[in-house]
Amino acid sequence: MSTASRGINIGPPRFKIAVHSIVWLAKSGSMLSSGMIANQVNSHATFMRRVMQALTVAGIVESKGGREGGYILRKAADQITLGEIYMAVSAGAGEPEFAVDCGEAGEQLDVELEKILFEAEQHTIDYLRRFTIVDVMERVDFFVI
Repeated sequence: MSTASRGINIGPPRFKIAVHSIVWLAKSGSMLSSGMIANQVNSHATFMRRVMQALTVAGIVESKGGREGGYILRKAADQITLGEIYMAVSAGAGEPEFAVDCGEAGEQLDVELEKILFEAEQHTIDYLRRFTIVDVMERVDFFVI
C-alpha cells in the first residue's frame, strides 16, 4: 500500500488542519473568519477556533475579534515552518492517559518508552523545521475561490 493512499498520522490530529488553515490564510493574503477557514478545510468552526487559538498563542497568526474579525498571518509564509506549527498545536493537546498498574517493571518500561518517544518527537520537529508553508504551497496545485 502506498504512503499517499493510507495516510500518515504523526503528531496531534490538529496538525494537518493547522497546516491547511495557514496555507489558506497565505493564499488569501487577507483576514479570514474561523467559519471561512473551517469551510475551506472541511472542519467545524468551533474546532477551528481552538486550533487558531493555539496558533495565535504561538505568534503564527493574529486574531481580531468582532463582526469583521478573523485571522491573518502574523509572519510571512516563508518564515513559518511546519515544526513551528507542530509545536504550537502539540502544546497541551495530549489525550488523557489511562493508568495501568504494571508494577515496578512496568513503570521502568514506561519511563524508558517515554524517553524514546520524546526523542522521536524531537527528530520529527527538527525534520519539519526544514519546510516552510511556501514549500508546502509549491507542492500543491490549487486555487482560492
